[in-house]
Amino acid sequence: MLIDTHCHLDFPDFAPELAETIARAKARGVGRMITISTHLSRFDRVKAIAEAYPDVFCTVGTHPHHSHEEAEPTVETLVTLSQHPKCVGLGEAGLDYHYDHAPRDVAQRIFRIHVQAARETGLPLVIHTRDADEDCAAILKDEMGKGAFPALLHCFTSGAALAQTALNLGLYISFSGVVTFKNAEYLREIARDVPLERMLVETDAPFLAPTPHRGRRNEPAFVVDTARALAEIKGISAAELAIATTENALRLFSKMPPLDSAA
Repeated sequence: MLIDTHCHLDFPDFAPELAETIARAKARGVGRMITISTHLSRFDRVKAIAEAYPDVFCTVGTHPHHSHEEAEPTVETLVTLSQHPKCVGLGEAGLDYHYDHAPRDVAQRIFRIHVQAARETGLPLVIHTRDADEDCAAILKDEMGKGAFPALLHCFTSGAALAQTALNLGLYISFSGVVTFKNAEYLREIARDVPLERMLVETDAPFLAPTPHRGRRNEPAFVVDTARALAEIKGISAAELAIATTENALRLFSKMPPLDSAA
């Protein structure tokens, strides 16, 4: 079994066939999915999907693209909303200097608010970071110095230095379909060096469909193809990769019930 630790099932791309999308994933052995919040104001939509499907869980938070558009969250608000039984994490929050939609100081402040909520709740923070390696590393080191918190770098496409910093701080690293792209050899080299016990797998659906689905809308079923590629990179079987990443996901997202329990 695999767990897609990062998808966006509330996006309009899935509205016409949400049930079928989830069924296709389960048919390929994707036993659980975590649908990730990008707008705090739209958490009700994310939460409703998690409530409707036993094997779907969710997070709560504001993506850095929208941190200037949304009302600034308080730690108390994030903590309260995260108490929903199907909410297993915070975010995604972080920094994106590639698009720079939000002023950097705003994004950094919202990032730190999410960190505080993760520290207070013990729920993992799903971190988005793009073209912001130095500032992301500095914030992680500074915040970890104030008190430990669980977190992962999702859809990792950054450099080896940030990966090592994250690992040194106890974070997990999640790989998406980008690792299958022809021009992503640097990323495959990083994946080879990430300890298996710290590795997660995701789709980031509807974005970044892996080979052989490039050009199509991504969906949770395709995490199987990314996992297969990661297994080849690590020199292990697909079954070994599935077991390890599933155990890792359950360890990090510890609010999810054990696999032999009802969701």
